[in-house]
Amino acid sequence: MKNSVTDGLTPSKSISGLTGGDAVKMDNYLKSGETLSDTTVLTAVRNAIAVNELNAKMGLVCATPTAGSAGCLPAVLTTAIDKLNLSEKEQLDFLFTAGAFGLVIGNNASISGAEGGCQAEVGSASAMSAAALVKAAGGSAFQASQAVAFVIKNMLGLICDPVAGLVEVPCVKRNALGSSFALVAADMALAGIESQIPVDEVVDAMYQVGASLPTAFRETAEGGLAATPTGRRLQAKIFGE
Repeated sequence: MKNSVTDGLTPSKSISGLTGGDAVKMDNYLKSGETLSDTTVLTAVRNAIAVNELNAKMGLVCATPTAGSAGCLPAVLTTAIDKLNLSEKEQLDFLFTAGAFGLVIGNNASISGAEGGCQAEVGSASAMSAAALVKAAGGSAFQASQAVAFVIKNMLGLICDPVAGLVEVPCVKRNALGSSFALVAADMALAGIESQIPVDEVVDAMYQVGASLPTAFRETAEGGLAATPTGRRLQAKIFGE
């Protein structure tokens, strides 16, 4: 995961030309010292972009829980390592916590965009990251569950609409924003804020919403951004249609 962040910080483009170089832009922006958002948040955003740009270039990433949503967890983990000075054991606890919540989501809803939309992929990745971050910061299991609820509630209904059917647009930027959601949700939970809807019911709602999504919004590239005029032009350019 750490290697995928550093390996992704290059200006090169993906084979399709749709993505690449944005992680470097964010890195330069961070170094400028003129950012609007906190550097911790933007570090996670940069790292998420790096990982997903690497994925688009057929680089080695860890599917957390999928390749298309592989940016959130490594981004939040690497940011937490620096922010909280996590030991190796604490890093493993971070991953264990993320995996445990991911297992619950996967067993009771879905982690597949083709089944439940992007809420199931980036939504799950962001939620897993938020829970793990709460644990790493010394929060309770209940607070970790609240962070999960916050993220999923925020991403309910998010469709999976990859332009040209490639895991690039809007996937890379959704991972970036998903990492920022994880950080904010973790802070909300650590502040003592609670979800009015229990986390188990939130996960159930995600499943119901995903099952209700039309096929066009579940990774088929038949709807959403993929079906816009620009989306179709990009698809034709890539595949020579």
